[in-house]
Amino acid sequence: MAATSQVFRVIHGRRFGQIFVPAITCQICIQTPHPCSSAAQTHISDQRWRFQSRGYRTSPARHTYYLTPPQVNSILKANEYNFKVPEFDGKNLSSVMGFDSNQLPANAPIEDRRSAATCLQTRGMLYGVFDGHAGCACAQALSERLFYYIAVSLLPHETLIELENAVENGRPLHPILQWHKHPNDYFSKEASRLYFSSLRTYWQELLDLSVPGEQPEVAEALVTAFKRLDNDISLEAQVGDPNAFLHYWVLRVAFSGATACVAHIDGNELHVANTGDGRAVLGVQEPDGSFSALTLTNDHNAQNESEVQRVRSEHPHSEAKTVVKQDRLLGLLMPFRAFGDVKFKWSIELQRRVLESGPDQLHENEHAKFIPPNYHTPPYLTAEPEVTRHRLRPQDRFLVLGSDGLWETLHRQEVVRIVGEHLTGVHQQLPVSVGGFKVTLGQMQGLLQERKARISSTFEDQNAATHLIRHAVGSNEFGMVDHERLSKMLSLPEELARMYRDDITIIIVQFNPHVIGGQ
Repeated sequence: MAATSQVFRVIHGRRFGQIFVPAITCQICIQTPHPCSSAAQTHISDQRWRFQSRGYRTSPARHTYYLTPPQVNSILKANEYNFKVPEFDGKNLSSVMGFDSNQLPANAPIEDRRSAATCLQTRGMLYGVFDGHAGCACAQALSERLFYYIAVSLLPHETLIELENAVENGRPLHPILQWHKHPNDYFSKEASRLYFSSLRTYWQELLDLSVPGEQPEVAEALVTAFKRLDNDISLEAQVGDPNAFLHYWVLRVAFSGATACVAHIDGNELHVANTGDGRAVLGVQEPDGSFSALTLTNDHNAQNESEVQRVRSEHPHSEAKTVVKQDRLLGLLMPFRAFGDVKFKWSIELQRRVLESGPDQLHENEHAKFIPPNYHTPPYLTAEPEVTRHRLRPQDRFLVLGSDGLWETLHRQEVVRIVGEHLTGVHQQLPVSVGGFKVTLGQMQGLLQERKARISSTFEDQNAATHLIRHAVGSNEFGMVDHERLSKMLSLPEELARMYRDDITIIIVQFNPHVIGGQ
């Protein structure tokens, strides 16, 4: 179909408690020359270790490896991406000046994904961070599909008619999205026809429900798109596909899971839709030039008491002690909202039926066959997002979207301070904090000299997301980047890296205060 191309491991304790079972190899990645490929991953891993070994300085006594500053920079910048909104007649007429993004893997392969796109049929830009668990399949599917579902949900009735007529008559489609992707942020070509078919069915239903002349509400469109995509992921896994590869892939997507934190920006209207424990934090510049953090999302986990009460209220009182256990859903899953994860949504009978009719690879996977304990009244999990609307002000200078790997290492106030100082070039000279440590005058002098050197650093990052990752991984107890610590953290073998940190994915959107103020 010509229109199709135009519109278009091990389970870690952090997510699943103490259940450690063999993971399924990512079949999409095996079919494409992408770093997730087991063969390609081995080759890339070997290449990286060979490259690093030539530059390592080692201590025979401790066998400690140190990366040189250029090697550290090479690792940190490998996945960075930036985009500047085009100017017209020398002026940027958009409320968004541009964005920086980056990823640093801890899992092998990385389970996080990111997406950014401009809506072409409507207005606005979309940004998303997707944190996968039990593999990368679900996060990968979200990074390819969710923005299309959101964009279609925002289309007026008349545009939906044009879209359907074009497909029906075999005419070329006008693009819905303009993607802004790093070369590593790939699309799975094998599943594009299936994805398009599901998307078309969705817009046909929207066409029947929409009213001519009405413009969809953004908040409602975000909720509808999230829920519909999760439903399609579930349905595709139940129906299967005659193609053995696609059949296995849709099951991989459904049995793995992912959280999603998505921002839609149109003029001075900002909407954030969050499902799970990703976060969106606004950097607000105060009159004195400092930056304060305004959190636009709530974590959907056990640290959110209202979320715990919501989950408990949806099940019988007899399950009050088991539905949330050891701060996890059914004692297993840390996020209380997520895409996929059909093991927490389907009935036991449906799970067994799908597994029995599934490919042999699925039968060999212990995670797929495992039934959660105290599983009586599914579904226990939802992908419905919590949507926040914020009207941008001139003092709102940037937005940080990050997977929980960022927020586990840096406090939100520290995040906006680091980003704000980087973007403005103005460093707030706050008193050096020693965090209760006893330091001599000589040590204090060293800290002050280190801070001075940091301000005039010769390896100043051009990408704000890279700069933030450098701090997240390399900051010492005094809040300063320690090259030795950074070198050690980045040179950890793949099997150890996940014990010290999670995948980190960051998108930093910079706003245009002059345009926002004019609106």
